[in-house]
Amino acid sequence: MFNNKTFIVTGVSSGIGAATAQLLRAQGARVLGVDVREPDGHVDDFHQADLGNRASLDRLVAALPHGIDGLANIAGLPPTHAAAQVLRVNLLAPRYLTQALVPKLADGASIVNLASAAGAGWARAVAAIQATATLDFPDAEAFCTAHGIEGPRSYFFSKEALIAWTIQNRWTWRTRGIRMNAVSPGPVDTPILGDFVRTLGAQASERMRTLDRHGTPADIAPVVAFLFSPASAWIRGTNIAVDGGLSAHALDELHGLSANAAPPPQHQ
Repeated sequence: MFNNKTFIVTGVSSGIGAATAQLLRAQGARVLGVDVREPDGHVDDFHQADLGNRASLDRLVAALPHGIDGLANIAGLPPTHAAAQVLRVNLLAPRYLTQALVPKLADGASIVNLASAAGAGWARAVAAIQATATLDFPDAEAFCTAHGIEGPRSYFFSKEALIAWTIQNRWTWRTRGIRMNAVSPGPVDTPILGDFVRTLGAQASERMRTLDRHGTPADIAPVVAFLFSPASAWIRGTNIAVDGGLSAHALDELHGLSANAAPPPQHQ
């Protein structure tokens, strides 16, 4: 499917990034991987970068070639890290990298941002999200302090703002046929799942009881690949939930669609 196509995947060393790189290569693509640590051989070329550092991103952009057919912004930090660093890696880095790489993208390229079910409440945070429009890396800590973003809220807000940014840029590069979409996984069994469980506590446990199982990276990677494919050419600015029904469950509870129905069986 992807013969003669070149894709960039950040967060390529583990989890969803690794699964995405493996799937794209299996479908004929050339994959340029980006991460702070080197992956175990499932890329065609590797670029080491600290996504929380703007100078590192500038070096990365300078090293990457022209004619890129797709960018998957998958790298992310859990909320066990400092709030400002979560914001830098999860929001500022994909924004900065995407904008810097647009001149190197091929016409018709696809950009996929890995958001999260945690970002579903973005509409309730519009004022703070709009305040990030001119936010730069050195100012992240002051921004978090000013807006009360700390602990688990750092992760939720970073993903809310990433979804909103995806929506805002639905047509930004339309004249070149470049499209942008987001994918929002629910709880996925990756190396950082334990960080979320420890940080979110009862909220994470409740979500896991609602679902029949955790997701896996293999559940998410095909959706990223689909958004890279020509079959998704008219999908723009969309956030696709890949969460085992978690977002549908939340909507059902909010609007009372199944108020008189028998409850679903609980996963043991």
